[in-house]
Amino acid sequence: MRRLLLTAAATTAAALTLAACGTTEPAADKTEKKTSEAITLTDGGGKKLKLDGPATKVVATEWNEVENLITLGVDPVGVSDVKGYNTWDSAVPLKNEPKDIGTRGEPSMDTVAALAPDLILASSDLAPAAVKQLREVAPVLEIKSADGSDQIGQMLENLDLIAKATGTTDKAETARKDFEAKLTEGKKALADADLAGTQIAFADGYVTSNQVTLRPYTDGSLIGSVNKRLGLKNAWKVKGDAAYGLGSTDVEGLTDLPKDTQFAYIGNEDDKTATPFTGVLTKNAVWKSLPFVKSGDVHRLDDGIWMFGGPGSMSAYIDALVAALTK
Repeated sequence: MRRLLLTAAATTAAALTLAACGTTEPAADKTEKKTSEAITLTDGGGKKLKLDGPATKVVATEWNEVENLITLGVDPVGVSDVKGYNTWDSAVPLKNEPKDIGTRGEPSMDTVAALAPDLILASSDLAPAAVKQLREVAPVLEIKSADGSDQIGQMLENLDLIAKATGTTDKAETARKDFEAKLTEGKKALADADLAGTQIAFADGYVTSNQVTLRPYTDGSLIGSVNKRLGLKNAWKVKGDAAYGLGSTDVEGLTDLPKDTQFAYIGNEDDKTATPFTGVLTKNAVWKSLPFVKSGDVHRLDDGIWMFGGPGSMSAYIDALVAALTK
């Protein structure tokens, strides 16, 4: 027994000596693997970023980034406003319990640093000063939030960029194919129901001090772009902003919509101020006089579909809209 122990000790010592000298084959293999896994990226802000390998400990400052991570099978370790995400993006639910890193506009640098992430996904909507601070914590991949000239293209570009950073390009390809199939399926269902070319107005609204503000989603919005791909016609005449394609109007502005408009919105029972269409507007004379309100062509779609999300939310939106219009 003593001889066996001495032999084992000698063997171990020899192995350690070789490893220390860097002459063992396994050490060379490990170095080669690390080099081969290096990833070079150009983010949404045009900055170059090099990662030693696929990121696994990822923090995300915006919900569309979080949604894309989940779609790609990556559980984020840190998320801005976890409660808000669970409320507004339940169509693509979190599968873990990430650390709440603060608000979407002001992430806590101390909280992010404590997580020791190997990658931070930072929205282009985040203040430059905040992004600069985040770069001192870990590598930052800036994600362009929106592009009014091609929302669907930007959405898929963001998915691909995050997939490349996390080594999940195969899952991104699957998500792309599933989304395109959903668009084709939805368009056919609407055409079969003789609804191609239907006028649709999608909006959300907020109540502040009993005043209702409505936000039209024009052709330049992500929702508007999806509606167009479904063969529907946007009924809004207002102009949207360059980035998100969102307009602004009040209740009186709804009188400019065509009489045959189908009106759709997404509310939330956890935020009554964001659901005026079943709240304060039910007592508003202008709202009650609108043709599409009188005809019952106001459709509340499923809660929890994030209107600025990724393929997951947009697929859920297609299902909900088609079901509402063809019922």
